[in-house]
Amino acid sequence: MIYITQFIFIKPGKEEVFHQFEELAIPLMKKYNGRLIYRLRPGTDSFVVTEEEQPYEIHFVSFASENDLESFMGDEDRLKFMHLKEESIKWTLLVKGEKM
Repeated sequence: MIYITQFIFIKPGKEEVFHQFEELAIPLMKKYNGRLIYRLRPGTDSFVVTEEEQPYEIHFVSFASENDLESFMGDEDRLKFMHLKEESIKWTLLVKGEKM
């Protein structure tokens, strides 16, 4: 099992475009044994300490295997709407790990 924490930073004013991307991408995860365990949109008051920009959303997801994750990332349907991701997301920080 692979776990991924993704910190997502949105371009100003592109929140709705990002939501469109998520509405299309998130349901595809199940096709590849993926689960969205947590989807957080923390407010400014949620941060105790921060030395960098605060993320718009934080996702915690799992996939049964690295192969499932790679298959999801290369899904033809997902690739058709990647322009929405590119238009809306400034940058992401992706942390991969395993349950201990």
